[in-house]
Amino acid sequence: MSTHITAVVNQKGGAGKTTLAMNLAAGLSQRGETVVIDLDPQGSSRQWAALGSAPFPATVKQMMGKWDARSLHKTFRAYRYTVLDCPPSLDSHASLQALRACDVALIPILPSPVDLWASLRLPQEIEEARKENPRLKAFLVLNQLEPRSALSASMRDALTEFDIPVLQAVMRRRAIYRGAALEGVSVYQLGGRGAPAAAEIEAVINEVIGS
Repeated sequence: MSTHITAVVNQKGGAGKTTLAMNLAAGLSQRGETVVIDLDPQGSSRQWAALGSAPFPATVKQMMGKWDARSLHKTFRAYRYTVLDCPPSLDSHASLQALRACDVALIPILPSPVDLWASLRLPQEIEEARKENPRLKAFLVLNQLEPRSALSASMRDALTEFDIPVLQAVMRRRAIYRGAALEGVSVYQLGGRGAPAAAEIEAVINEVIGS
């Protein structure tokens, strides 16, 4: 059985790719063996997992050099789920190959005009990747949403200009996400403190992958 591959991508740094990738992988690990592939030269996913006093629930590996969709599927076929934490650039070999290899691309985006403008190339890059990977599904994920903010409310309307659907599930602005990273764990491992954030990640998983 082939591994299900989710790529977490955005051409802008600081959008929350690693936060989404690591917590997504933790949620998926409750459903089957899961691996995070750290494709970012900064190695944020590996650093995150290394901080924990307890093992991270998903395996975290790094992959460097040249690779393609076929080699990715072959290398990680033993895992039910593979999550790709991509570098902050759509021009990198890793990001381009990730889009050609994945089943689902999740694009975290912050509720700000600057982050919206920085993402304007995304629809074209997704369409280009679909020439080689026609099964590719892509979704925008609103991150650090503040429910009472007028700007956050207007972002969903602004994103309708894109040709990429926006998930109903969102990630709110929560200190617990930063806390989990500092402790080297996922929000799932933080008990009641992490429960609201874990529910958000579960909603993302259920919307794009299913139970």
